[in-house]
Amino acid sequence: MARLKEKYKSDVAPALMKKFEYKSVMQVPKLDKIVVNVGAGDARDNAKAIEAVVRDITQITGQKAVTTKARKSVANFKLREGMAVGVKVTLRAEKMWEFLDRLFNVALPRVRDFHGISANSFDGRGNYALGIKEQLIFPEIDYDKIEKIRGMDIIICTTAKTDEEARELLSGLGAPFITA
Repeated sequence: MARLKEKYKSDVAPALMKKFEYKSVMQVPKLDKIVVNVGAGDARDNAKAIEAVVRDITQITGQKAVTTKARKSVANFKLREGMAVGVKVTLRAEKMWEFLDRLFNVALPRVRDFHGISANSFDGRGNYALGIKEQLIFPEIDYDKIEKIRGMDIIICTTAKTDEEARELLSGLGAPFITA
Protein backbone atom coordinates (compact mmCIF):
# COMPACT_ATOMS: atom_id res chain seq x y z
CA MET A 1 0.00 0.00 0.00
CA ALA A 2 1.21 3.50 -0.81
CA ARG A 3 2.81 5.48 2.00
CA LEU A 4 0.46 8.44 1.53
CA LYS A 5 -2.62 6.20 1.52
CA GLU A 6 -1.60 4.70 4.86
CA LYS A 7 -1.09 8.21 6.24
CA TYR A 8 -4.57 9.17 5.00
CA LYS A 9 -6.23 6.17 6.67
CA SER A 10 -4.36 6.42 9.97
CA ASP A 11 -3.97 10.19 10.52
CA VAL A 12 -5.76 12.43 8.01
CA ALA A 13 -9.23 10.82 7.86
CA PRO A 14 -9.68 10.66 11.68
CA ALA A 15 -8.47 14.28 12.01
CA LEU A 16 -10.94 15.46 9.34
CA MET A 17 -13.73 13.46 10.98
CA LYS A 18 -13.03 15.18 14.29
CA LYS A 19 -12.55 18.71 12.89
CA PHE A 20 -15.64 18.83 10.66
CA GLU A 21 -17.77 16.62 12.98
CA TYR A 22 -19.00 14.21 10.33
CA LYS A 23 -21.70 11.74 11.35
CA SER A 24 -20.43 8.96 9.05
CA VAL A 25 -16.99 7.92 7.82
CA MET A 26 -18.41 8.07 4.28
CA GLN A 27 -18.65 11.88 4.58
CA VAL A 28 -14.91 12.26 5.08
CA PRO A 29 -13.33 13.80 1.93
CA LYS A 30 -10.94 11.61 0.00
CA LEU A 31 -8.97 11.77 -3.22
CA ASP A 32 -10.99 10.82 -6.28
CA LYS A 33 -8.50 11.17 -9.15
CA ILE A 34 -5.55 13.15 -10.45
CA VAL A 35 -5.49 14.40 -14.04
CA VAL A 36 -2.17 15.38 -15.63
CA ASN A 37 -2.59 17.42 -18.81
CA VAL A 38 0.00 18.79 -21.26
CA GLY A 39 -0.91 21.07 -24.14
CA ALA A 40 1.30 20.68 -27.20
CA GLY A 41 0.30 23.40 -29.62
CA ASP A 42 3.44 22.92 -31.72
CA ALA A 43 2.27 19.39 -32.61
CA ARG A 44 0.52 20.71 -35.73
CA ASP A 45 3.94 21.53 -37.22
CA ASN A 46 5.90 18.63 -35.74
CA ALA A 47 4.24 15.20 -35.60
CA LYS A 48 7.01 13.80 -33.37
CA ALA A 49 6.20 16.34 -30.63
CA ILE A 50 3.13 14.41 -29.46
CA GLU A 51 5.13 11.17 -29.29
CA ALA A 52 7.78 12.87 -27.13
CA VAL A 53 5.14 14.31 -24.78
CA VAL A 54 3.39 10.92 -24.50
CA ARG A 55 6.74 9.30 -23.64
CA ASP A 56 7.54 11.92 -20.97
CA ILE A 57 4.11 11.85 -19.31
CA THR A 58 4.06 8.04 -19.38
CA GLN A 59 7.43 8.01 -17.60
CA ILE A 60 6.30 10.55 -15.02
CA THR A 61 2.95 8.97 -14.16
CA GLY A 62 3.63 5.29 -14.81
CA GLN A 63 0.51 5.05 -16.96
CA LYS A 64 0.07 5.31 -20.74
CA ALA A 65 -0.94 8.80 -21.81
CA VAL A 66 -3.83 9.53 -24.19
CA THR A 67 -3.68 12.18 -26.92
CA THR A 68 -6.36 14.86 -26.92
CA LYS A 69 -7.78 16.10 -30.21
CA ALA A 70 -9.07 19.54 -31.21
CA ARG A 71 -12.87 19.72 -30.96
CA LYS A 72 -13.28 22.35 -33.65
CA SER A 73 -11.26 24.13 -36.28
CA VAL A 74 -9.73 27.55 -35.55
CA ALA A 75 -8.30 29.27 -38.64
CA ASN A 76 -6.22 31.81 -36.68
CA PHE A 77 -4.31 28.99 -34.98
CA LYS A 78 -4.05 26.89 -38.18
CA LEU A 79 -5.94 24.20 -36.28
CA ARG A 80 -8.29 21.65 -37.79
CA GLU A 81 -10.87 19.52 -36.05
CA GLY A 82 -9.37 16.19 -34.96
CA MET A 83 -5.73 17.31 -34.87
CA ALA A 84 -3.71 16.16 -31.84
CA VAL A 85 -3.21 19.15 -29.53
CA GLY A 86 -2.24 17.63 -26.20
CA VAL A 87 -1.83 14.66 -23.91
CA LYS A 88 -3.57 13.66 -20.70
CA VAL A 89 -3.51 10.92 -18.06
CA THR A 90 -6.14 10.19 -15.41
CA LEU A 91 -4.67 8.48 -12.35
CA ARG A 92 -6.77 6.57 -9.85
CA ALA A 93 -6.19 4.11 -6.97
CA GLU A 94 -2.58 3.11 -6.20
CA LYS A 95 -0.93 5.02 -9.06
CA MET A 96 -2.70 8.19 -7.93
CA TRP A 97 -1.34 7.85 -4.37
CA GLU A 98 2.19 7.07 -5.60
CA PHE A 99 2.17 10.03 -8.00
CA LEU A 100 0.92 12.44 -5.32
CA ASP A 101 3.60 11.24 -2.91
CA ARG A 102 6.33 11.82 -5.52
CA LEU A 103 4.84 15.21 -6.46
CA PHE A 104 4.76 16.56 -2.88
CA ASN A 105 7.97 15.01 -1.55
CA VAL A 106 10.32 14.79 -4.55
CA ALA A 107 9.27 16.91 -7.53
CA LEU A 108 7.98 20.17 -6.01
CA PRO A 109 10.98 20.66 -3.68
CA ARG A 110 13.21 20.46 -6.81
CA VAL A 111 11.60 23.60 -8.27
CA ARG A 112 14.03 26.52 -8.29
CA ASP A 113 13.20 29.17 -5.62
CA PHE A 114 10.35 27.01 -4.30
CA HIS A 115 8.43 28.56 -1.42
CA GLY A 116 5.26 26.44 -1.63
CA ILE A 117 2.12 26.14 -3.73
CA SER A 118 -0.78 28.57 -3.62
CA ALA A 119 -3.60 27.70 -1.24
CA ASN A 120 -6.03 29.69 -3.39
CA SER A 121 -6.14 27.46 -6.47
CA PHE A 122 -9.31 25.62 -5.49
CA ASP A 123 -12.33 25.73 -7.79
CA GLY A 124 -15.09 26.19 -5.18
CA ARG A 125 -16.06 22.51 -5.24
CA GLY A 126 -13.03 21.03 -3.49
CA ASN A 127 -10.75 20.39 -6.49
CA TYR A 128 -7.22 21.77 -6.72
CA ALA A 129 -5.38 22.82 -9.90
CA LEU A 130 -1.63 23.26 -10.11
CA GLY A 131 0.51 24.41 -13.02
CA ILE A 132 4.12 23.30 -13.44
CA LYS A 133 6.47 25.14 -15.79
CA GLU A 134 8.82 22.29 -16.69
CA GLN A 135 8.77 18.51 -16.64
CA LEU A 136 12.42 18.36 -15.51
CA ILE A 137 11.46 18.53 -11.83
CA PHE A 138 10.47 14.87 -11.97
CA PRO A 139 13.46 12.56 -11.42
CA GLU A 140 12.15 10.09 -14.05
CA ILE A 141 12.93 12.55 -16.85
CA ASP A 142 16.45 12.43 -18.28
CA TYR A 143 17.62 15.95 -19.12
CA ASP A 144 19.54 14.82 -22.21
CA LYS A 145 16.59 13.00 -23.80
CA ILE A 146 14.03 15.81 -23.83
CA GLU A 147 13.67 17.92 -26.94
CA LYS A 148 11.65 20.77 -25.48
CA ILE A 149 10.81 21.95 -21.97
CA ARG A 150 7.05 21.74 -21.48
CA GLY A 151 4.72 22.68 -18.67
CA MET A 152 1.80 20.68 -17.39
CA ASP A 153 -1.42 21.07 -15.46
CA ILE A 154 -2.11 18.79 -12.52
CA ILE A 155 -5.69 18.69 -11.24
CA ILE A 156 -6.36 16.93 -7.94
CA CYS A 157 -10.04 15.97 -7.68
CA THR A 158 -11.45 15.25 -4.23
CA THR A 159 -14.85 14.29 -2.85
CA ALA A 160 -14.81 17.36 -0.57
CA LYS A 161 -17.85 19.63 -0.77
CA THR A 162 -16.00 22.86 0.09
CA ASP A 163 -12.56 24.32 -0.52
CA GLU A 164 -11.87 24.41 3.22
CA GLU A 165 -12.39 20.65 3.52
CA ALA A 166 -10.18 20.00 0.49
CA ARG A 167 -7.46 22.33 1.82
CA GLU A 168 -7.41 20.44 5.12
CA LEU A 169 -7.28 17.11 3.27
CA LEU A 170 -4.33 18.14 1.09
CA SER A 171 -2.54 19.82 4.01
CA GLY A 172 -2.86 16.63 6.00
CA LEU A 173 -1.39 14.68 3.10
CA GLY A 174 1.63 16.97 3.05
CA ALA A 175 0.83 19.54 0.35
CA PRO A 176 3.45 22.31 0.67
CA PHE A 177 1.06 25.28 0.81
CA ILE A 178 2.52 28.77 1.21
CA THR A 179 1.95 30.03 4.73
CA ALA A 180 1.51 33.77 4.50
